[in-house]
Amino acid sequence: MNQETRERYPQLRVDLGKLRENITCTVERCRAQGITVAAIVKGFHGLPHAAHVYDQCGCDFLGTSRSEQLRELHEAGIQTPLLMIRVPMLSALGDVVRYAQCSLQSDLTVLRAANAEAGRQNKRHQVILMADLGDLREGFWGPEELVEAAVEVETRMPHLELLGVGTNLGCYGAIAATRDKLDELVCRAEQVERAIGRRLTYISGGASSSFPRILEDNMPPRINMLRLGEIIINGRIGGEAVDFLHQDVFTLRAEVIERRRKPTYPVGQITVDAFGKTPLYIDRGVREKALLGVGKVDYGDPFDLMPTDPGIEVMGASSDHTILDVEDSPNPCAVGETVDFLLKYGNLVYMSSSHNMQIKFIEEEKKRG
Repeated sequence: MNQETRERYPQLRVDLGKLRENITCTVERCRAQGITVAAIVKGFHGLPHAAHVYDQCGCDFLGTSRSEQLRELHEAGIQTPLLMIRVPMLSALGDVVRYAQCSLQSDLTVLRAANAEAGRQNKRHQVILMADLGDLREGFWGPEELVEAAVEVETRMPHLELLGVGTNLGCYGAIAATRDKLDELVCRAEQVERAIGRRLTYISGGASSSFPRILEDNMPPRINMLRLGEIIINGRIGGEAVDFLHQDVFTLRAEVIERRRKPTYPVGQITVDAFGKTPLYIDRGVREKALLGVGKVDYGDPFDLMPTDPGIEVMGASSDHTILDVEDSPNPCAVGETVDFLLKYGNLVYMSSSHNMQIKFIEEEKKRG
């Protein structure tokens, strides 16, 4: 617990030293196996102060899914090439071409419009064509469709440069990035290479869900780019901690606004909560409970929050409040004190884009002092 009367809460705390260590360690591991790193910063809303750490650590690209974040990163003076990782909306193509050196693409209508926009801006915009290998989100379905699109980009779109072929695994369909799946991607990329008569610069083998292939040293040799967000930000892959990375780069600190003993099962007729759901309650008798001044609007799913005090349990939340069981905590948890949480990726996406969240960057120099 922390008594900091001059601070404002709820607070998203960003440890820039630990962030730097996570980036450096991840980039070194990848480069040792010939992998280029596109570091994805959308998970923390592309906050420029944190993005500058990536800029200093030798990432090959910084990627995000929002054109607004591309503009903000550009205006913040980021020097690392920017990558748009969501297929651009036609309405956003002007900003995508203006601020991003490269974009992921999976639709010919968008590609043709991107070529025209790049021509208007007198630029040559790089593209990576996405292949859908079964996760069923973005991507050309089937090798023939991918090859046809690649040939059209290569021969009929002079303002676009076909930089490579990529895929996404695990984000929607929860398909594992197995060696066989990534071999399939290499096969499709090589079909494209035969059709266009040259070697592609990149074969982009997915996101953090593909990092186990690095850890196990069984990445197909031709995969030479990964788009890494969660593993750097949270030191986790699919919720599992990676032992050589920090899991507490980003943390939530929230203030206790009430503490008392109360029942654990609601009293009266149960209907639905503020979100139209009927939660499941377990009657554990009367327990010591603490109420925090932060809620679902700020962080999303309360059960993804991980209290750093192992004696504290998250019981639930409403829009603006979080309820904790603090019966087994040795700490006071008094009104006005604070409680810290580790975060999952989804929590961080909410928090970093919330106008109600105070953001505090912890500098290495301040910590040493």
